[in-house]
Amino acid sequence: MEFTRRYLPMEWEERWRREKERRKKVMEEGGEEFERESKKLTWIKAYNDSRMGMKEKEDVMSQDTTDEWDDEQEPQKCTKETYSTEIFQAMEDLRCCSILTDLALSVKHGLTIHAHSLVLAAVSSLILEMLQQRNEQNEREICLCVGPEVSDLGLNAVLEFAYTGTISDLNRGSLPQIQAAALYLGVPRVLELCKEEEEIERKKDVEKNRRKIVGEEHRKVNLQSIRQLWEERVGCDVELEAEGRTFHAHRVILSASSDYFRAMFSSGMKETHQTSVSLLMMEANELAALLHCCYSGHLFLNWGCVFELTSTALQFQFQPALSICLSYLEQQMDVQSCLDVAAFAEAYMLSDLLETAEDFILMHFQEVMATPKFLELPAEKLLDLLRHDALCVPSELAVFRAVVAWIEADPTQRLCQAQEVMTGVRFPLMTFREFREVRAVNLQMECSGDDDVYLYRTALKEFGFGDTSPVVQHRIRYPKDVLVVVGGDQLNQDEGQRLPSKQMWFANSLRSGTGLVKDMEWRILGEMPERARFRHGISILHKKLYVAGGCYYYSKADTMKSAYRYDPLNNSWDRLSDMQEHRSNFTMVVRGDSVYAIGGDKDISTNLDSVEKYSVETDTWSFTHSLDQPLSGHAAVVWGGEIFISGGFNLKYQCLVSMFLYHPEQGTTYLADMEHDRAQHCMESLAQRFYVAGGVCNLREFYTDLLSCESYDPVAMF
Repeated sequence: MEFTRRYLPMEWEERWRREKERRKKVMEEGGEEFERESKKLTWIKAYNDSRMGMKEKEDVMSQDTTDEWDDEQEPQKCTKETYSTEIFQAMEDLRCCSILTDLALSVKHGLTIHAHSLVLAAVSSLILEMLQQRNEQNEREICLCVGPEVSDLGLNAVLEFAYTGTISDLNRGSLPQIQAAALYLGVPRVLELCKEEEEIERKKDVEKNRRKIVGEEHRKVNLQSIRQLWEERVGCDVELEAEGRTFHAHRVILSASSDYFRAMFSSGMKETHQTSVSLLMMEANELAALLHCCYSGHLFLNWGCVFELTSTALQFQFQPALSICLSYLEQQMDVQSCLDVAAFAEAYMLSDLLETAEDFILMHFQEVMATPKFLELPAEKLLDLLRHDALCVPSELAVFRAVVAWIEADPTQRLCQAQEVMTGVRFPLMTFREFREVRAVNLQMECSGDDDVYLYRTALKEFGFGDTSPVVQHRIRYPKDVLVVVGGDQLNQDEGQRLPSKQMWFANSLRSGTGLVKDMEWRILGEMPERARFRHGISILHKKLYVAGGCYYYSKADTMKSAYRYDPLNNSWDRLSDMQEHRSNFTMVVRGDSVYAIGGDKDISTNLDSVEKYSVETDTWSFTHSLDQPLSGHAAVVWGGEIFISGGFNLKYQCLVSMFLYHPEQGTTYLADMEHDRAQHCMESLAQRFYVAGGVCNLREFYTDLLSCESYDPVAMF
């Protein structure tokens, strides 16, 4: 008899029809038979739970969903760390375009320099006094003819300090002119910088980085001064009205923070000359929060207000506030809020936020399906999620259960959609034990619904009689990020010797084993170019795989310095510039937009203290600050933008207990030692901690395997 995907054998159809009639009769009569059927389904579910390790996790999730959102969430202060730099850069751009400049400074020879009185008043006591007087006299512009002792060089230096917090041309030659301008305008912080100039000249290399830090500090002080002027209503030149409330502000701050207000005040609209502007589409509390952000660079956010503020920031083009809101949505997103974030991002066409939210939903699908909001998803959106290859679930049975829960939330409306939604479940990936639950649940649902609901028939055709050709086979679900094994050496079982490999493998799926045990299914990805290699370095930058160094055999001179880059989207390799030195048994990490190759063995008996940095833009390797001793067989991880290194072999190939922080410009800073000396181990970061596992340790003149694991808290060092 021929089985097809479209039709089941007649005896199967007839058997299922009789089973449905029997089950309906049992449901109508109730009694012991009904109890027996219910207990059977409960037993099947419990067995499958134990196989997938789901029971305990689901109990914890149910507690979380009932308790987490009962209380009102306290607002969290969210800050844009670079705001002071960005707002002053925006105001400098306005000044260069002569937009909203209301201060004219005239020097000898008839030269006039235009600026914003608010910005200069934040640093100059003279301009502050004139701005306060302008408030009383309701004048629009301030004109000042400075004394003959003030040169245009000195005046421009003070203006540069007001807008940037630094003075680029501060040196012995310009010092007198800058001091004269600072004295005339009353700028004490510039005078302090002038006093430090001689010391700076003596320590140029040290002070170069310090000036950058001091500039950031001065910009923050300047912004605080502007905020204080705003709170005291000094220099405010516009009133904003929302819901009957009036808010005072400065046009230049609004224009620097919002493209909407910049267009309003600089494009000749009627509001350009009005002292009061009504905002009909904005609530008063939202305007208050956004104005506070304009003058401080931070917002107080929680889930009760973040969507409204994000919407308003989008509408009125408050870019700094929008950036803070989007960061909050991405960083604070959890299983309770991810569906709301995804819906919001889709409605406002925020593609990056939508991608982040959907990735989160797919990665945490088992937790998300236990939330009330999951049951409110429209059928089309649910089906999109179910059909995604990156849906992370312990078994396809979890997907089936999610669909059943969604249908049972509104069976009257959704049973008619059940057959279509069930197409998102990949029944061929289930075991026979799991499919027993599908059969029992489908029987129950079909008997509860109309006669034209046929769920089990479709599932059975997929599970037992599906086409096994490669064209229509179901793809096993995989996460967006996958584990990849690159090269290495392996034992040849036929010849009993170790051989290097060129192969690359990826983890295709986790299969459920007994209890909590998972079996990994590996599939071939491809091969590396050139020779096979082992003890090499690998890292990921911009979703591309970098491979460098290593050994191609076991002799002293078999160490390599070649480097390659693999693009998984195009399945292609690029040959990169060679490293400066041959190295193997080293670590390769990504910090910022650069790849760092740290230490390693030059040959089988000599290790290195050098570190190389690879620039993607120039395709070059360059040396950075060396380690304080030769090192190989160590482990490294990047956390918080810093490189942490543990263990390894020293110059005498002794295992180390050390943990240290490596900076490409400053070198090594030692931290707390590990409990055990170890080398050739692994170290990974997870949930704000580092976990160190395995490796070898010293045993008199030899080494022995180390089976212990330990963890390190990097937060404690700060």
